[in-house]
Amino acid sequence: MARHSGRGWYGRMVAAAVGVTAVAAATSVWTAQAGQSSGGSARHGAAAQPAAPQQPKQKVAAVSPVIAHASDGGAHAVNITIDDGPDPVWTPQVLQVLRANGVKATFCMIGPQAQAHPDLVRQVVAAGHRLCDHTVSHDTTMDKKSEAYQSQQILGAEQQIVQASGGVQPLYYRAPGGAFTPYSRTLAASHGMRPLGWNVDSKDFERPGTDAIVATVKRELANGPTILFHDAGGDRSQTVAALRSLLPWLKQQGYTFGFPVR
Repeated sequence: MARHSGRGWYGRMVAAAVGVTAVAAATSVWTAQAGQSSGGSARHGAAAQPAAPQQPKQKVAAVSPVIAHASDGGAHAVNITIDDGPDPVWTPQVLQVLRANGVKATFCMIGPQAQAHPDLVRQVVAAGHRLCDHTVSHDTTMDKKSEAYQSQQILGAEQQIVQASGGVQPLYYRAPGGAFTPYSRTLAASHGMRPLGWNVDSKDFERPGTDAIVATVKRELANGPTILFHDAGGDRSQTVAALRSLLPWLKQQGYTFGFPVR
């Protein structure tokens, strides 16, 4: 699809991105110091307390850095992917439609959105859907930026999503507007997040009308199984209505629903 122009409503999240970097840096310093003995002496008359044992960071297995498009459900399965949330208005409606149709989806979340709405992140996880890292500020030009910037965008959002979810790791990384680089793909994959593409762009982000969204998906479905929708970034009522129409139709055509390959 054509890239979404500029940063749009996500531009205001850049400040949050800087904050994440600062927190990460502070955390690194604390981690380095935590294993060392305290340089100061215990207060007079107070018993010295033994240092609490450090919990080792959970090791995440690396995955392939190749951009995924296929479905783990086989040749006649589709992957429903939902970008840019969570949003307090639209994500619950999308979840309701998915639940009514017995469909699991992959939610590609913006880090600050996840941080702002942890209850919704946990609802997504509890319903059996999967999480995907969609960066901190949805910068569609990040493939033109430094590796340090790309790292901050990906790992900052990963940290925010994991915290909001109560410890659930995103299984995928989707670059905003498809702005992948070899570096970003390799970095994400080393953190257990498979780079995630799409085959069908529903164009719902442009709000062309429910009928147009439905027609686009039906027309483009031959391109492959991974379909792109959005649950934030503006009024997503057309997306909700399109999903309400498309999910039963896909079942009638004999399609099943899977997750992107890992």
